[in-house]
Amino acid sequence: MRKQWLLVVFLCGLAFPSAASANVVAAISLSQQRVDVSVNGWPAYSWPVSTARRGYVTPTGSYRPIRTARMWYSRKYDMSPMPYSVFFRGGYAIHGTGYVRSLGRPASHGCVRLHPTNAATFYNLVRAQGLGNARIVITR
Repeated sequence: MRKQWLLVVFLCGLAFPSAASANVVAAISLSQQRVDVSVNGWPAYSWPVSTARRGYVTPTGSYRPIRTARMWYSRKYDMSPMPYSVFFRGGYAIHGTGYVRSLGRPASHGCVRLHPTNAATFYNLVRAQGLGNARIVITR
């Protein structure tokens, strides 16, 4: 597993040079339904996620967070709660979910769902390091 993590970090550095220089990098694998978070270049966390289910899309690419919200309510999806939101592209965010049983498999409308405790950890990391010092890299 450690070799795979190092390979992901190395490849992110090649494909997305700015990701390698960020203090916090969230490498999200759609195929694995996991996020690996590094801090200052060192592996720090690895958590299951839920990304887009059939009929929806989680965008791939490299993003810098654009805003955060301690508690957000989705206007598009019946005011669904989105605790510890880190928005990275329009309405797409990494956020906590109450549907923790579905973590590890596609279940969302496109956002990246985390266990609320893990979402709080990621949210606090991004806030502490600053939006400009964080990167979100989403791969197939």
